Amino acid sequence: MGSKKKIIGNAFFLAVIFALTIYGVFHGEDLGAMREAIREADKKWLIPGVALVLFFIWGESVILWYMMRSFGIRLKRRVCFLFSSVGFFFSCVTPSATGGQPMQIYFMKKEKIPIPVATVILMIVTITYKLVLVVIGAGVWLFGQGFMDRYLGEILPLFYLGLALNVFCVGFMTALVFHPALAEFILTKGMAWLERRRFLRHKEERCRKLGASMQVYRETAAYLKTHGKMLVMAALISFVQRMALFLVTWTVYLAFGLSGTGIWDVVFLQAVISVSVDMLPLPGGMGISEALFLRIFPQVFGAALLPAMVLSRGLGYYSQLLISALFTIVAQVYYLCRKRSCEKKQGALG
Repeated sequence: MGSKKKIIGNAFFLAVIFALTIYGVFHGEDLGAMREAIREADKKWLIPGVALVLFFIWGESVILWYMMRSFGIRLKRRVCFLFSSVGFFFSCVTPSATGGQPMQIYFMKKEKIPIPVATVILMIVTITYKLVLVVIGAGVWLFGQGFMDRYLGEILPLFYLGLALNVFCVGFMTALVFHPALAEFILTKGMAWLERRRFLRHKEERCRKLGASMQVYRETAAYLKTHGKMLVMAALISFVQRMALFLVTWTVYLAFGLSGTGIWDVVFLQAVISVSVDMLPLPGGMGISEALFLRIFPQVFGAALLPAMVLSRGLGYYSQLLISALFTIVAQVYYLCRKRSCEKKQGALG
């Protein structure tokens, strides 16, 4: 019952944010002119944009597949792609992307992957994913003074806040992964607090399971400490994955037949938006991402700014949402069919 209420609450929150975004972006704008500009855009450049979004989703599945194999867990690549799709879908529709990893763990349990192992692997994926933003953000801050003066101006406080939050998140999660005692302390104290507040009843079995899980967690963390090459590989793949998504805006730039701005300016401006909104409690950065696009891209898109924002967000976020939603449904159907097939086999044997 509580789970259903949470789903309904998240759906309502998403709908409200979406409605406010639509109103805030399009209120008072010439929608006819915007539709005409989008119609006149060269659609052939949008096909690579969709391909880049697919590559972005696929990139995480490569990291999952690679890390699972290093732990001796043999999974098909298409199964890892389903895990990746599930993660992106629930990250897109929950505040601060908090729903992605729990749902990935839920589906990984169906493959008999131990929860502590899945947790550490997904934390590494998140760390490398956010580390890319930290590196890009720090690079812009340290070496892009002219770039910031030209484009960022009034949004600099939000950019600095986003960068600081990402640095904190990467640092905290890295401490949890490589300092299992800290993770165990937080979990133990958290469970004790819930029991004192009567949210949970004290059960020795739960404590025993927690202890066993933490033992697996410690072993997994110890393994990662001796496999630096694997972590570097995950970070490199994550960097390519992120850059692919930022390139989507460049395909939109080409679709409008524009020139005069270099590819890296467009890519890093889109990266700045991601750095700024990644840690904010909004599904997919909805609302604030659109507002930032309209603030920092006027020099790039000129009169095509609003239609460019619609196409860029449509490809980078909403197509990602639809594609990952489709494969989340595929994952649900796949495991449901497999469960029924196993039940039929057991029934036949019985």
